[in-house]
Amino acid sequence: MNLRELSDAIGSGRLSPVHHVEEVIERLRADKCNAIVHLDPDDAMDQARRLADELADGRRRGPLHGVAIVVKDIIDVRGAPTRCGSNVMRDAPAAVADAVAVARLREAGAVIVAKSHTHEFAYGPTGDTAAEGAARNPRDLDRITGGSSSGSAAAVAAGYVPLGLGTDTGCSIRTPAALCGVVGLKPRFGLVPTTGVFPLSETCDHIGLVGGDAHAVRAGYVALTGEQPAARDRTLVIGRPADPYWRVADEAIADAVDEAARRLAAAGHRVEEVDLPGIDDLAATYRPIVGGEAYTTHAGWLAQRPQDYQPITAERLMASADQPATSYVDAQRTRRRVAAGLTEHLTGVDVLLTPTTPLRATPIGQPVADGREVRAALLSLTLPFNLTGWPAVSTPVREPNGGLPAGVQLVGVGLPAAGSHAAGSHGAGSHPVGEHELLTLVEMLWQPAH
Repeated sequence: MNLRELSDAIGSGRLSPVHHVEEVIERLRADKCNAIVHLDPDDAMDQARRLADELADGRRRGPLHGVAIVVKDIIDVRGAPTRCGSNVMRDAPAAVADAVAVARLREAGAVIVAKSHTHEFAYGPTGDTAAEGAARNPRDLDRITGGSSSGSAAAVAAGYVPLGLGTDTGCSIRTPAALCGVVGLKPRFGLVPTTGVFPLSETCDHIGLVGGDAHAVRAGYVALTGEQPAARDRTLVIGRPADPYWRVADEAIADAVDEAARRLAAAGHRVEEVDLPGIDDLAATYRPIVGGEAYTTHAGWLAQRPQDYQPITAERLMASADQPATSYVDAQRTRRRVAAGLTEHLTGVDVLLTPTTPLRATPIGQPVADGREVRAALLSLTLPFNLTGWPAVSTPVREPNGGLPAGVQLVGVGLPAAGSHAAGSHGAGSHPVGEHELLTLVEMLWQPAH
């Protein structure tokens, strides 16, 4: 059952949270995707029984009440170790408190049933580098899930759970969502606190969600933020970037974006080509910013126990060891300048429509595909919106015939970071397009084509 069906069944009493969680635990024990890295059945069942008792007393917390979810293993869950996919953390003690995001999902009634696989320290877009080995794509077990929220996407795509919690620093929710054929939301920067999350890049890290459909992601988003959807019936201006930066060679991905554009236009929205001046300059700031911040976090361990890292992770971290401070500061200044320029340039545009990735799921361990370095390619089309902080969601439009999933990305233009009082244009309407409206567009794209 999807989350809507589960929620209805639990709320009506047709399905007990206890029975639901028992079934989920059995599915997770039979996990073929290496999606799950820590499972505590006793704790999960205790949670389910408490929530069943609340229902018996006439108390229901909302659509997540009694629903099992998984949490990426860089996010603290009380009573469970946070190992971050690394032998560096193999002796990590059990967390004494939940991360803020986990606490909010628990308060909404979710059952935290397992910790899910992560690319080591969340520093990679493929999901095939971790102490636990590679996560495997449910659509083809010999292919990558994408990363770094690899296990959350795989667990949802495999039908183990309807919703997973993850993080996104450059692509880590949206890329695995695209490669596994599910919905992945990166809210605007700072909207969900990262307290209790092991950092990769404090200025680019976002908490996000992956779900079987937009309804599941919306339920999780409301639980995380308290933000209820507002009724808005308006025509949006959808910009399709035409810069060479956004071109993809995979016809299935290009066709998915074309189909999304047709459906948006058929729904009454205005779709037009746009350019994004400075996009290459903006993208070039990602490596010095994220690399510099990540190396600073890991410098001590790298000096003391480099052998405990996966070799490719250590190599990537050490690449920033000698980066001068001026490179980092220059990158941050360029980032702010270009992001502000894009917001101004896109006055009158509400949403951007792009591919999520230029590649579909590649074989595990394959470094190059279609003449492109896989790691760089999987980051390329999503990372600009970690640098701007704008909300973005990835969704499949349809399944290519007999092929692997292809994702399209919808981005809310110019919405400032949570708590920001930044001035500037935020799109054609009087209100910028936020997470709820993006999810409404996703719901529309999932309707059968006419």
